[in-house]
Amino acid sequence: QVQLVESGGGLVQAGGSLRLSCAASRRPYSDYAMAWFRQAPGKEREFAAAITWSGGMTYYADAVKGRFTISRDNAENTVYLQMTSLKPEDTAVYYCAAARTGSRSYDYLSRRGVYAYWGQGTQVTVSS
Repeated sequence: QVQLVESGGGLVQAGGSLRLSCAASRRPYSDYAMAWFRQAPGKEREFAAAITWSGGMTYYADAVKGRFTISRDNAENTVYLQMTSLKPEDTAVYYCAAARTGSRSYDYLSRRGVYAYWGQGTQVTVSS
C-alpha cells in the first residue's frame, strides 16, 4: 500500500498563509494525480485542488481559486498546497489523496471516489 503523510497544518489568523506538504512512500502509479480535499465539522469532504503528475495540469474548486496553489516535486513524490489569504471558512481537516489519471477533466478529478489512497489529514484553523 501507498502511505501518504501530510504536514504543515496549524493555527493562523485570517489573511495569513500556510503551506501543506504530502509525501508518498512510493510512486502510487505510473500515471497518476494527487489532490487535496478538506472537511469541516458537520460537512462533507469537499474537493480543493488537484494536479496531474506527468503534465502538471492543475484544477481548483471555486472556493479556493486565486488563493491556493497546488504544486508537485516529482523526485520526492510530494505534493504541496500553498494557501494564502486564508479565511475562517477555510478551517477544516485537509486530506491528501492519490489516484490513477483515468481522465484529465475537473469532473473526474474532483470526485472523492476516484482516489484510492488517502492521508491521515492535517488540521487547519483560521481565526478571525
